[in-house]
Amino acid sequence: MDTRTSAFRLRIEKVRDALKRHGLAAVLVPSSDPHLSEYLPERWQGRQWLSGFTGSMGTLVVTLDTAAVFADSRYWVQAEAELAGTGTELVKIPTGNGTQHVDWLATHVKAGQAVGVDGSVLGLAAAQLLRDTLERAGVRLRTDFDALAEVWPERPGLPLAKVYEHRAPQAPLQRSAKLAAVRASMAKHGASHHFVSTVDDIAWLFNLRGSDVSFNPVFLAHALIEANGVRLFVAEGKVDTALQAALANDGVRVEPYAQAGAALAALPASAVLLIDPRRVTFGLRANVGDAVKVVEAINPSTLLKSRKTEAEAVHVRDAMAQDGAAMCEFYAWFESALGKERITELTIDEKLSAARARRPGFVGLSFNTIAAFNANGAMPHYRATPDSHAVIEVKPGEGGLLLIDSGGQYLGGTTDITRVWPIGAITAEHRRDYTLVLKGTLALSRTRFPRGTLSPMLDAVARAPLWEHGLDYGHGTGHGVGYFLNVHEGPQSISRTIPDANMAMEIGMITSIEPGVYRPGRWGVRIENLVMNVPAASLAGATEFGEFLEFETLTLCPIDTRCIERSLLRRDEIDWLNSYHATVRARLAPLVDGAAKAWLIERTEPY
Repeated sequence: MDTRTSAFRLRIEKVRDALKRHGLAAVLVPSSDPHLSEYLPERWQGRQWLSGFTGSMGTLVVTLDTAAVFADSRYWVQAEAELAGTGTELVKIPTGNGTQHVDWLATHVKAGQAVGVDGSVLGLAAAQLLRDTLERAGVRLRTDFDALAEVWPERPGLPLAKVYEHRAPQAPLQRSAKLAAVRASMAKHGASHHFVSTVDDIAWLFNLRGSDVSFNPVFLAHALIEANGVRLFVAEGKVDTALQAALANDGVRVEPYAQAGAALAALPASAVLLIDPRRVTFGLRANVGDAVKVVEAINPSTLLKSRKTEAEAVHVRDAMAQDGAAMCEFYAWFESALGKERITELTIDEKLSAARARRPGFVGLSFNTIAAFNANGAMPHYRATPDSHAVIEVKPGEGGLLLIDSGGQYLGGTTDITRVWPIGAITAEHRRDYTLVLKGTLALSRTRFPRGTLSPMLDAVARAPLWEHGLDYGHGTGHGVGYFLNVHEGPQSISRTIPDANMAMEIGMITSIEPGVYRPGRWGVRIENLVMNVPAASLAGATEFGEFLEFETLTLCPIDTRCIERSLLRRDEIDWLNSYHATVRARLAPLVDGAAKAWLIERTEPY
């Protein structure tokens, strides 16, 4: 590609022209929106539009002579391919939570110069770190520079999809009860007001859902909660009259989306405002008057929604069973069609999505399906496209591994599962990698731990079987999962993240367990189940050392035993696998028939 005429190169040059007009040396373009969402509406896909890098996480920095995307190891292969010829370089960082771009700016921008950023999409905590670091280097930070407004003439507007109610029985806890629980937490902080921007918190709190963001059933909104009422800021026309009336019965008044900042500015001097510095933007915080006392703490709703009630857990288990049944249907078709029909990674996405769509309660996918054959599996966030995808072929004497990471949104829960399947003749090295990853999944799945254990402390449990053989992986071991909400949910994270007190593991939390091994250019292995924290049954929950928890494995789908190197598994690990498969068979058999049932029976035979 000629970088002189690359569309992305030309867009970066327009950014540089804007920097010169505003007297700036650099601009920071985060992957963010006014709600600090992980998955963004098209309006805020600026980093992708400017650079061409399509990964879900990454930060773009543009100076007068350099452009760089900062991305972690999940995206390195993808980013190198997508950035080739664009004039934007890749800066490799170790983790998704890295702040290397901040230090990079401090060393690449000269003292006395200024860096611009759109404060309306910059997290408050991130802004504080950025400003402090730049000030130490003698660099000024301007938070009023929206590069996208300067250079993106056809920038999409706000999404207009309607908001709808998440109803009982799948929403067993009433809106009024959730608001009461949040107000009780506000009282503990001495707060008269609480401002919430994160869209999954708002969707959960008000028992509402939407479709403003791909794969996540949420809508763009802010909320200001007071002792006797709530102001919900949503774009006009998105909440119909009947729903507004239902919300009003619980003291919730719908107001225009753009009025959120003005509402914060109008708070009386006597107000005590609770905000979450990790979940509100610098731009919105700047509206609050100096006389208002501000208390910084995690959103109460973030903690509350992470702990699924037993009533919710009943629906989650049903959603997992329906999801498992869909996969049985798909995999039965896949194995019968392999070698007889032309199957590509795109075909897999199409057929698996269609199988899910036939299940009761299905609403949509929970993320882009990752169907990755051989070398494509070495990219953890790979996505096949019409222009670039692999054909799943069985050639004499050849073979490989097919990794499928997929999930669905159901009215009663959110699913996320990864399985790896042998295609043709696989090698001893394939089996070794697969079995060691499986050992990591089993090790953490079987772990008991004291209630309140900080979730990052559990990360090494899944890595230990891999470390023993000199293997590792660059992503986290597990992320929290919402309840018919975002597939990535906090506060818990089983990863190398530096822990804080809010990451304590509590009953009802749902988390993924997904260790992996990735060999660039060859293959990738990841085996993922969702699990829920429950009291340790054999310990009756508590001992003299306190209450202990364990994981209930929620995901229901066979783990392929054809890829296993048996000599690497202990007897107790095999026993766990056989017990799991017995449960999968018992739970899914009533939901499938014909070829799907036959496939289920075959794949759950004792190993």
